[in-house]
Amino acid sequence: MNNLASTAKLLTISLAISAGLASCGGNQAASTSAASPASASADAPAKLNIRFIDGDSIATRYNLAKDFQEVSLRAFSKIDAARQSKANAIQNLAGQIQQKAQNNGYLTETSYNADMTKLNRMQQEAETSLASMQRSTEQELAQMQQAITDSINSFINDYNKKKGYDAILYRAAGVYFNPELDITDEVVEGLNARYNKVEKTKE
Repeated sequence: MNNLASTAKLLTISLAISAGLASCGGNQAASTSAASPASASADAPAKLNIRFIDGDSIATRYNLAKDFQEVSLRAFSKIDAARQSKANAIQNLAGQIQQKAQNNGYLTETSYNADMTKLNRMQQEAETSLASMQRSTEQELAQMQQAITDSINSFINDYNKKKGYDAILYRAAGVYFNPELDITDEVVEGLNARYNKVEKTKE
């Protein structure tokens, strides 16, 4: 449960979009005063046009990610309820067996062994069922997490076709970024606009 809750909470949306570096050059007329390409590059180094996004902010503000969190919480609650229900049933049967044994309710060892076998089987079935639920939930959440990642990657690719940045990085990828390079708000707005449009189309 802790592992699943951590998976849902962290909601780590993996993204690192890096486009090819822009370069420019042109034909230069041959002359004795013309600078060589090497010296020109040294005198005027190319500037990278970089922007960044805050992954944590996207995780809390992107509607698809928020829906994912709600689905995760419901899945965890379902597993908790099933675990508690099975634990109660096992505890009740164990209590009945203990009470019956204390009151000499078992006339034969065979009848006692039959109840103990039933208790052991109930415990094994509970463990198997809960393990299956957990695996199924983990697979479902992993698919949803991948859907979020794919959605962001797709949007960033389309977005950057218009913007033409050399790179769009995660805020966590660097120690310091000029706040003016932050495009998180713009990206969140675009992601939600596209997601809401898809949701209306489904309706």
